[in-house]
Amino acid sequence: MTLDSSAPIYKALHQEAKTIAGAKLFTIMVLDNDAGLARRAYTSHPTDYPATGSKPMRQDRWSAQVIDGKQSFVANSTDGFSDVFSDHPLINQLGCESVLNVPVIEQNKVVGTVNFLDGKNHFTPERVAALETLVNAHHQALVTALAKELG
Repeated sequence: MTLDSSAPIYKALHQEAKTIAGAKLFTIMVLDNDAGLARRAYTSHPTDYPATGSKPMRQDRWSAQVIDGKQSFVANSTDGFSDVFSDHPLINQLGCESVLNVPVIEQNKVVGTVNFLDGKNHFTPERVAALETLVNAHHQALVTALAKELG
């Protein structure tokens, strides 16, 4: 798989997210269900979170909510996500204590996630709604770009 972190939709979403609601850390993951991996397709922090990074897909409360339930995951403190993100110390080092993961769904299957991270208690209901609306507004372009990642 060749990851195309230069896909215009990724950068556009990143810029719009910063304007709409802020995002100290912004990533997009593509789900490679055949390989059982979530692979980073875009990152705002290439040194800390390179676009070549991947992690095994696990069965936990996060996957139950986002992958199985097709619902966004919101945690406004490290305690709310440390059990599902083993990299929480690095997330905290980057000044992030809140996370919002929005699933990208195509044909009733989650094909990727758009991930926003910022300071503690950042993701208010209004910010969550605005960012979910943003992701949904770019649904087709995202699905197309994510499909190319799996090429």
